[in-house]
Amino acid sequence: MATVKLTEKQSAPLLVVGVATKDSKLVIESNIAAIGGKLDTKSLLAILADLGASAKAGVVTKVPFSEPKMVYVVGLGDAQKSYDHELLRRAAGSATRALAGATAADFALPHSSTAELAAIAEGITLGAYSFIEFRFSTKAEQKAPLKSAAIISTLSSTAPAKSALKRAEVIGKYTALTRDLINTPPSHLTPASFSDRLKKAASGTGLKVEILNETQLRAKGYGGISSVGQGSANPPRLLHISYNPPKAKKRYAFVGKGITFDSGGYALKPAAGMEDMKTDMSGAAAVSAAIIAISELKIPVAIEAYACLAENMISDHATRPSDVITIYGGKTVEVLNPDAEGRLVLADGLVRAAEDGKKLGRLDGIIDVATLTGAQVVALGTRTSAVMTNDALLQEDFLTAAELAGEAFWPMPLPEELRASLDSPIADIANIGDRMGGMLVAGIFLKEFIAPDQPWVHLDIAGPANNTAEAHGYTPVGGTGIALRSLITMAELAAAQA
Repeated sequence: MATVKLTEKQSAPLLVVGVATKDSKLVIESNIAAIGGKLDTKSLLAILADLGASAKAGVVTKVPFSEPKMVYVVGLGDAQKSYDHELLRRAAGSATRALAGATAADFALPHSSTAELAAIAEGITLGAYSFIEFRFSTKAEQKAPLKSAAIISTLSSTAPAKSALKRAEVIGKYTALTRDLINTPPSHLTPASFSDRLKKAASGTGLKVEILNETQLRAKGYGGISSVGQGSANPPRLLHISYNPPKAKKRYAFVGKGITFDSGGYALKPAAGMEDMKTDMSGAAAVSAAIIAISELKIPVAIEAYACLAENMISDHATRPSDVITIYGGKTVEVLNPDAEGRLVLADGLVRAAEDGKKLGRLDGIIDVATLTGAQVVALGTRTSAVMTNDALLQEDFLTAAELAGEAFWPMPLPEELRASLDSPIADIANIGDRMGGMLVAGIFLKEFIAPDQPWVHLDIAGPANNTAEAHGYTPVGGTGIALRSLITMAELAAAQA
């Protein structure tokens, strides 16, 4: 991750500015003039015209120059008096990715507020990412992320700007952790190693960490996690991280789906695309990293995070179609489809979260995060995640946080008429129902494990969690870290509103 600082002086040999379209002409958008700096924009625009450069949002054009040595011009679309925060975040991310291999660069993207400055800083920290842990002979060929960035700003000496920079660094750090976990192959990331890695990441932070192994899970009645993980040589785990700051203003529980590899079990997935099933623990990665980030930012909101971890494999011990299991708390489930396993591990986590909430006091909301259904991708594509809830106010709070964080989420219903499709002739509920509306059916299944008076939000991030297309903005190929920023922002809003 790049180190980011604030400055009022242009000094690096590489400079990032924006370009926009105004009255069908290109215009340079930067704040260099505001600090008394100089940039020959007339010459720069002439070169851009000769190159046929575009002002399309996120497009980066490299222009060899004299002072500075190289200008990276990133498109901002149509010229505006002030630019949308997410547009600035993505522009900074695009430029940062283009600067891979560079040591230092100045960023002079336009901004006039701390919020706009924060978006630029976040774009830099999010864009400066690569995953090379498993490269050997090709490692030297990979360009390292930009090492250092300086944001040129008239706000550089203000306390809010310095605070925004610190926050951006924390977001970049824990987004990188989330992405690393998602990108790590299942040969190296198992339920046990995931738990150990997060325990190490949480050490020295004051967080409490509890890890239940396979023997404890079975003895205590965690039938969902146990049944999904019993077919694997890598046994399941429940990772529980607690953050309880003094005078906490609110309390939330985060529950994450953590399938470190999903073969589908006896509902075996097709070979094509199965390699992406190493990312089926993205929800667990997001909630685990989010609670550590929230503690580092010292947000006065209590969080209990649960990573429900298992590897869904085939063996003589694996759960069979038609098996009946007992979820933590006693409800029985007929497992008609072992590939609908995420909802089973989450059910254990949701019941446990509510139980702990009653012991600790009022639980203002439970938020679960999961790469739960392929139907989510069909409905909303690969860049917009789904939100389902039993509480309109909690959903509104989350969507507000997501918008501020720059993450795309869309509310979806939980139609009562779909509940009947989950009826089982021999158990309390079946784990699959109608195929049409499958994302909603999965949400309805989870709702069965939530008390009616307990506010709850379900996030299905199946598509956005893993970018299999080209990199864009601050988003790399591979794990994206989706939901982490929204969870952090929601905690911040809760603290501010309490």
